[in-house]
Amino acid sequence: MNTLSRLQAYMAGRKILLPAALILSTISSLLGIVPFIFIWLIAKELLISQADAPQVLINTYAWWAFGTAVGGVIIYFLALMLSHLAAFRAETNMRRQAMQKIVQLPLGFFDNNTSGHIRKIIDDNASITHSFLAHQLPDLAGSTLMPFASLILIFVFDWRLGIACLIPIIAAMMIMGFMMGKRGRHFMQSYMNSLEDMNTEAVEYVRGIPVVKVFQQTIFSFKNFHNSIIKYRDMVYKYTLIWEKPMATYTVIIHGFVYVLIPVAILLIGNSDSYAEILLDLFFYILITPVFAQSIMKSMYLNQAMGQATEAINRIEDLTNVKHLSVALDPKPFKNHEIHFKDVSFSYPGSKQKAIDSISFTIPEGKTFALVGASGSGKTTIARLVPRFWDVDEGQVTIGGNDVKDISPKELMQHVSFVFQNTRLFKTSLLENIRYGNSHATPEAIENAVESAQCREIISKLPKRMNTRIGSEGTYLSGGEQQRIALARAILKDAPIVVLDEATAFADPENEHLIQKALGKLAKGKTVLMIAHRLTSVVDVDSILVIDKGKMVEQGTHNELIGKQGLYARMWNEYQKSVQWTIGKEAQYA
Repeated sequence: MNTLSRLQAYMAGRKILLPAALILSTISSLLGIVPFIFIWLIAKELLISQADAPQVLINTYAWWAFGTAVGGVIIYFLALMLSHLAAFRAETNMRRQAMQKIVQLPLGFFDNNTSGHIRKIIDDNASITHSFLAHQLPDLAGSTLMPFASLILIFVFDWRLGIACLIPIIAAMMIMGFMMGKRGRHFMQSYMNSLEDMNTEAVEYVRGIPVVKVFQQTIFSFKNFHNSIIKYRDMVYKYTLIWEKPMATYTVIIHGFVYVLIPVAILLIGNSDSYAEILLDLFFYILITPVFAQSIMKSMYLNQAMGQATEAINRIEDLTNVKHLSVALDPKPFKNHEIHFKDVSFSYPGSKQKAIDSISFTIPEGKTFALVGASGSGKTTIARLVPRFWDVDEGQVTIGGNDVKDISPKELMQHVSFVFQNTRLFKTSLLENIRYGNSHATPEAIENAVESAQCREIISKLPKRMNTRIGSEGTYLSGGEQQRIALARAILKDAPIVVLDEATAFADPENEHLIQKALGKLAKGKTVLMIAHRLTSVVDVDSILVIDKGKMVEQGTHNELIGKQGLYARMWNEYQKSVQWTIGKEAQYA
């Protein structure tokens, strides 16, 4: 499917406007030539007919020249109006459909793609296609038809001067073909890759400005951003140098018709008795040849715009063509909330190394299991396979005996609550942040969630209590306070399965104590899978799964694992030593 057909698919009910715009643009281009013909006819009457030239006929030609010129401008305006209407619809639908597809992608997709990268691809590339449809494409019809119309004209008046006109046209088109060939397409890909890299790194840099200011560093602290700018500069500069001589030659040739026409006209005059007719034809060609130059120049930019639009729509569709989560045609209902991993293996997209390998365990309904292990061992990966952040490569994850792939994604999300170490509160009221857990919750349910999450003390000190807007008017919460608000949201959701990913990671001792109490409320009667680095938080869980390099190496209660004197016992001993460290003149054990 070519670029134009792909773009038309986004225009919906406005598809007909684009062909109409192209037809009007074609008519406008043809009308743009007509005034030159009437000017030539006026000159012919004045030069050849001389004193006998009828004034009425000259006036008629003049009015026709004026009318066709004005008519061409009006029709071109109508063409642009129609093309803009079609382009706006295509741009809007492109963004809308892209976002509709993105929200259906696995949640793990957003771990691998930054918000800056996604925004650049969808927003900026949709704008590129708008410019192509609204501006460059209407010129396509005229640029395509004009060479044929011009070719007829240049041979109708004087074929010898017409051939002289073809010499610079052919030379210019050969140069244009060289500039816009394979090298040009390769540059367009590199150019848009560089823009996306810069945009992504710029977003990351802006987000990191507080760190830069605190540690009084410079932009060079963010080497990726700096390197992306340098890479873009070097790429564009190198490509510009490649274009330098061909573009200069092209510009001279395409505007140098007169240097070919005048010598040919002089030769023709020297071998003809009717020099007035030759001069008249020369006058016409001098008037009309800039139209040739403009037509070829438009074709060159149009070719570039077409390549850019093709690359833009390819990038949008590549982003949205990521494999979606499969949806069962006949979704199975929840029987119970027992979680079972059976020989599960998984590798992240683009990686050949398994993040987890042949993991098997069962969490009975209503029990709490903990995942422990070194950073990078695969704990978070295991936890995120339960709510289908990703689908497993091998094996099976089931809830209540049903494969999670056979459960409706919407129903699966309704039955699972998440509390991650990196909480996200929206810049809206505290009440709205909590109600994200259940938009239909009653005021009484919200109050109970606030109490259970130990948030009453946070709310009481805010200027507008629950209606205080977070992140504005100087209202900010600490990491531990944000975590408690996130817990209130999860408690309000009241899902039967809870996934906790290091929920106390960034909390101070006071907040950690309150968060642990809130977690107790949240986990009561629920099936819980939790990740923890602070081993004291898993002492009382029903079972501990010890993960090492993507494999489960031990399982049991705290006392059972201590008795085995294996990896967990060594981790516990190291943890006990670390909590006894004190700071003095020298680091030592207390």
